[in-house]
Amino acid sequence: MFIRKDEERALQAAIDILKDNLPVIAPCDTIYGFLGRVPHSDFNIRSIKGREEVKPFLRLISSMNISEISDRQLPQWVGQYWPGPLTLIIPFSDGKGDPSGSDTVAVRYPDDPWLCELVDRAGGMLYSTSVNRSGRPPMNDIEAIKKEFGSDVDLIIDGGTIDGEASTIVDLSDFPFRVLRQGALEIPEDLLHTK
Repeated sequence: MFIRKDEERALQAAIDILKDNLPVIAPCDTIYGFLGRVPHSDFNIRSIKGREEVKPFLRLISSMNISEISDRQLPQWVGQYWPGPLTLIIPFSDGKGDPSGSDTVAVRYPDDPWLCELVDRAGGMLYSTSVNRSGRPPMNDIEAIKKEFGSDVDLIIDGGTIDGEASTIVDLSDFPFRVLRQGALEIPEDLLHTK
């Protein structure tokens, strides 16, 4: 099923499918992403993408509160960039984890009220990963996405073609912090040395 993001029924349709633990494709304010409930949709998303490595998926959150997954204190400067195209790598709290077995997790608070409401109403946290087959570049052309993945997912939310750039990834698991991927944001070097 294909629904335009601006249709009134789009949000509820996405929530219903996500609550059935099935992935959907939707615009994620930077690029298109596969979205799925944590931890139930991990296997399905990996199967569709053909992703064999066990690297954990990014998790979308809808506020700066990370206490559900980590006891790490975020540096104050994060508030300058969240919500927005900044992904942070943080350590899991003891007893928390990921199906991959990783002791760290990537989180992002998107700058899109529609997407934040989807995250809230579908469970409070969603997996997100770029729309592509593993090893191929991310896809942002909605018609190409429909053609490639229309039979693999129950719902594609059509937000038009996105010209966005992937998020910047900063590793907060060790100090000084490190930029792992330069994306839409440029983080000043001095902030990487500021807790």
